[in-house]
Amino acid sequence: MAQFADFDSRGYPMVDVRTGYGQWVGSYERTVEDLMDLAVLARLAVPDWASVARAADLGCGTGRTGVWLRAQGVQAVDGVDLTPEMLALAGAKGAHDRLVEADLAATGLPDGGYGLVVSSLVDEHLADLTPFYREAYRLAAPGGLCVLVGLHPQFIMAAGMPTHFTTDGGEDVAIDTHLHLVSDHLTAALAEGWQLAEMREGVVGDEWIALKPKWSRFRGIPVSAAYVFRKV
Repeated sequence: MAQFADFDSRGYPMVDVRTGYGQWVGSYERTVEDLMDLAVLARLAVPDWASVARAADLGCGTGRTGVWLRAQGVQAVDGVDLTPEMLALAGAKGAHDRLVEADLAATGLPDGGYGLVVSSLVDEHLADLTPFYREAYRLAAPGGLCVLVGLHPQFIMAAGMPTHFTTDGGEDVAIDTHLHLVSDHLTAALAEGWQLAEMREGVVGDEWIALKPKWSRFRGIPVSAAYVFRKV
């Protein structure tokens, strides 16, 4: 099994998810680019966002994804996150009907209550994908979708870069990062009963290089991936 440690070229000190995002919260939205996740979600053809009565936003963070979902016509969104500081920002945005502080593998949300389960920029923090896909399957209504968008494993391997932030004191700190191949996602999801409906990849191109000129050496490499699974 591929391990992120085999590709880590930064060697930053690493902290757990709750600690890291609690410290990153103040600058998070100035750091994360919409090209990484929201632009890839916008390219998906299978989800009919406006037909979704209620979505579960797992790893909702500061509420970026919830705001985007509501803008696409999703009628109601419940959010779950492990970090209270992130949930406070999400609450201030007002896009979520309900916010829950919980682990993604045990959300406490109702069985079969959601036409859409979505997760953005979370999977690299999961040591094992199976609990996520199992919980998402429990939450989804029959015929519902699970949409996951995250860092592409090829980019993680090429860049050797963990998810990281810069502290107020100027120190670069990494957040617990795991490497999951595309086949790892498919194997875990299919084993829980999901059916693959669509997959999209976002590559480093002119838009990315305009934002991050140093990424020119990654031109053509996929930086993020979106998976759409259907509950059948």
